[in-house]
Amino acid sequence: MYKKFAVLGLSVALLQGCASVNMESDQASYKASNFSEPSPGFANLYIYRSTSVGQGLKKDVWLNNDCVGETANNVFFLKEVIGEGAEHKVSTESEFSPNHMLFNAESGKNYYVEQYIKMGVFVGGANLRLVDEAKAKQQIAKLKLATQGKCSKPHP
Repeated sequence: MYKKFAVLGLSVALLQGCASVNMESDQASYKASNFSEPSPGFANLYIYRSTSVGQGLKKDVWLNNDCVGETANNVFFLKEVIGEGAEHKVSTESEFSPNHMLFNAESGKNYYVEQYIKMGVFVGGANLRLVDEAKAKQQIAKLKLATQGKCSKPHP
């Protein structure tokens, strides 16, 4: 019985701690959060995490099997992706195996993917969802731009 309480206590501690990742400058963060139009033939992809659950967890995110970076609470990434209806796969590290989300990008548009932490068996897991523009812009305006290209694990 005590083992169950120990595992539960450890899970709660991990979900309530505070994790940090490398960040870009305030100027780069401000520029990225202006939601400018992408280059011709491309779309902008914002990947962000703003939930208060799982503050002690860092989770990797990949785009089309390439490392985007490691997330923590209150960070976002901005990636330019091929438009013209091209299909893209966003993946996130989770408790046991990665979770994936597919979307088709149209040129000239912005897309917003939220990574959120959910309670797991041993540690928090992560999942992804496409978010509407108004809600995403409101959330991203409060976040900071994270440095891209550093994942803790290779894409499985």
